Amino acid sequence: MSYVMNMIAEGEHQRQDFKTRVDDARKIARTLSAFANTDGGRLLIGVKDDGSIAGVNAEEEYHMLNEAAQAHCRPAVPFEVQVWKAEFRTVLEVQVPRSAGRPHFAETAPASEAGPDRWQAFLRRGDANLKANPVLVKVWQYEMRAERPEFHYDQYIGKVFRAWREGKTLHFKHVMRKGRLHPEDAEDLLSLLVVWGIVEWVPTRRGFVYRLASEAALDRLESQGADAFRWNQAG
Repeated sequence: MSYVMNMIAEGEHQRQDFKTRVDDARKIARTLSAFANTDGGRLLIGVKDDGSIAGVNAEEEYHMLNEAAQAHCRPAVPFEVQVWKAEFRTVLEVQVPRSAGRPHFAETAPASEAGPDRWQAFLRRGDANLKANPVLVKVWQYEMRAERPEFHYDQYIGKVFRAWREGKTLHFKHVMRKGRLHPEDAEDLLSLLVVWGIVEWVPTRRGFVYRLASEAALDRLESQGADAFRWNQAG
């Protein structure tokens, strides 16, 4: 079996997606954003969802990809391409690396329909592209720079931590309510806890939820404060 057929045999997954062709630059920008923001990935253009070969015009597809990456992603998403032949048809392999410049946002609507959600960040989960929520966007931002918000602990934050220690999974609104936090403060708290490896996020049909990832790390935070994680602040 050829190299390209071996790739196709893997099916769609976390790091691979199939497209028959690129006919909407904004739509494909979401996939580029998702790969760049998550683990990187490979896009095979000219392949149907069922793995059968449709074939493409490589030059036309490259033009659409470049438009998507440069004009409809902010910042632009880098990618590399390789042309393959399978069943006498052309398949375009597009490699998108995990980006050191994340988060990347994709334009979801034209400028004439400008609104607060016109630019969205996406992540890859399994074989799907999901919209990233504000907490995850801040996680990516804080992972890429040392400047982060201050951590503040009080009795209400303690109630949030106790809920996690009891094995509860909390929605964003529950963290706000228990911690008596404004939305932006709840975003800052959760993003810090995720970056520090204390809490992990899980996407569900009702949105993202948060659960304890490391009780030992939470013990360090409660006993030593944010200084215990200062080494993470530099990296």
